[in-house]
Amino acid sequence: MTEPGESTGLWFGPWYRKSPFFDAARRAGFRAVDVYNKMYIPSHYVDDPADEYWHLVDHVTMWDVGCERQVEITGPDAFRFADYLTPRDLGTCAVGQGKYVVIVDGDGGIVNDPVLMRIAGDTFWFSTADSDLLLWAKGVALHLDHDVTIREPDVSPMQIQGPKAKDVVAALAGPKVLDLPYYHFLETTLDGIPVIITRTGWSAEVGFEIYLRDGAQGTRLWDLVAEAGRPFQIRPTGPVEARRIEAGILNYPSDINLDVNPFEVGLGWLVDAAKRADYVGKEALTRIRKEGAKRKLVGVEIHGEPFAGWVPEHWLVRKDREVVGRLTAGAYSPRLEKNIGYALVPIGLSKVGTRLVVETPMGDREATVVRKPFVDPTKAIPKG
Repeated sequence: MTEPGESTGLWFGPWYRKSPFFDAARRAGFRAVDVYNKMYIPSHYVDDPADEYWHLVDHVTMWDVGCERQVEITGPDAFRFADYLTPRDLGTCAVGQGKYVVIVDGDGGIVNDPVLMRIAGDTFWFSTADSDLLLWAKGVALHLDHDVTIREPDVSPMQIQGPKAKDVVAALAGPKVLDLPYYHFLETTLDGIPVIITRTGWSAEVGFEIYLRDGAQGTRLWDLVAEAGRPFQIRPTGPVEARRIEAGILNYPSDINLDVNPFEVGLGWLVDAAKRADYVGKEALTRIRKEGAKRKLVGVEIHGEPFAGWVPEHWLVRKDREVVGRLTAGAYSPRLEKNIGYALVPIGLSKVGTRLVVETPMGDREATVVRKPFVDPTKAIPKG
């Protein structure tokens, strides 16, 4: 969201990196870019957020998300080290499979929430959120006697999201891609370009990610996808904030960060209580599970006029006259015709129906705690 009359600019410099798709995305006409993992990411291509929202929900979209950098772990002890980084038990993760995982520090605070992929028996990729997992992993490795190599490979993803995503990816890679189960992947080439195609995404719609394995081929891959998607009305967009909030998808570091633990934000299911192997933060998470979370990230409906865009900062949340928490995300949902978001509040104020007040630049807004996800709680849409 911006104030009336406000204008902003952004310098492109070598201190932030561009993805292999950046030039093609700029040619396609992005209106603005954000910075994520010290890289540029196109945020939108039209001024009306509802326009991109409905195209994602009704048709198919393509995104430059090369900023989702990979941390690659290889070597004889790759499994032991990857398993030590996360409280999720990786013993059931087969080659060709991915898992959403959480990585915490010694106090249980969230360092990152990447998608892990097991590329080979001794090779793992962590597709990272917006924090430096590469340096974290290297730091952890310094204190272990594990035979591993940790590096950032030449790998950059783009996403194809929306109900017609299967049509586009099948046109690119053939019908075999339609057999991919949710959170699985295959290695292939597209017109000679080496890629990995995963059945994943950040939209809660039917989705795929194409991981480019040769950064010099970014523009050519973008053009291949655009051409394959032309019959299905494909359009470039940025990630759609309202749709991810509807789905209960979290964003690092606005919703989750070192200040919160998995049990506070609905990610306790990623902490395997039966995991026997040691991992970073095990003692802290065991204690927190026993004591119970003191706060909770809840869904809220914020009443009043529709927001013009997404919430640009953490707005304070009050109960009566006391500040009790903060709004971590918010946007207007065209489907629900409501302003929706997440608020981090004390556990005693997390009950559905609790009335709160959100301090916004437009004045105080009444809000109500509601169930989340707001839409499709069983994830039937992306698994379809």
